[in-house]
Parts: sequence; structure tokens; C-alpha cells
Amino acid sequence: MYGDAETVRRILTESGDTWAVVGLSNNTSRAAFGVAAVLQRFGKRVVPVHPKAESVHGEKGYASLAEIPFPVDVVDVFVNSALAGAVADEAAAVGAKAVWFQLGVVDEQAYARVREAGLDMVMDRCPAIEINSLR
Repeated sequence: MYGDAETVRRILTESGDTWAVVGLSNNTSRAAFGVAAVLQRFGKRVVPVHPKAESVHGEKGYASLAEIPFPVDVVDVFVNSALAGAVADEAAAVGAKAVWFQLGVVDEQAYARVREAGLDMVMDRCPAIEINSLR
């Protein structure tokens, strides 16, 4: 498992409340849409990151992490594993405190790079599931 219970708790409660959700669009049938809504209910600011740069759940969207003009605390990654490593590297480059790869998103080399860069990371888990278990 990539991300022990303490790391999960720390990301969800101490890393900050601005979450960039990479892969989030207005497609209501995609998991990212529902997870972002849960994060908002728990007080997180959800910033959509998607090539279309759509506004979602009342938040302006951006085409990339680098385009977001304010600090991002956590980068939640909803792209396939082949693309996830580049997103993790970009998260570290923009100064995020943590990276979260969603269920089914696995890149062990990216995990190692992110941890070596000093960021917290969770992989192959869902924050919407984990945040409910903190109550």
C-alpha cells in the first residue's frame, strides 16, 4: 500500500484546503466529478485541471497546474497511470505539499520521485472514501 494511515490523515487534515483535481471536467458520469463534490462538502477548495479548462462545481478551471495563479496544497490525480508521473512531477514543481493518485492510478517511480522531493503521497486510494473514515 502506498500511503499509510498517518499519511492519509495528514494530507486530508493538515496539508491545506486547496486541492487541484487533475482530470476534473463537467462530465457527471466520471468519478472525478463526484469525488470533487465530496471534497467540497468537507471544506476543500477544488480547482479543476483539465485540457478544456472548464469551470466545475463553481470553481474556474485551468488547463494545467502551472496555469493556476495561486498556491495549491494537494494535487489529486484522475488520469491514467501512463500520464500520472508527469502530473506528479508538475505538482512538485509548482510547490504542492502532497500528491494523491486515485484508485487504479499507479506509478511506482513517480511515487519514489515525489517522496524524494519531500512531498507526502498516497497512491491507488480515494480521498472521498478516506475522508469519510476520519469522522
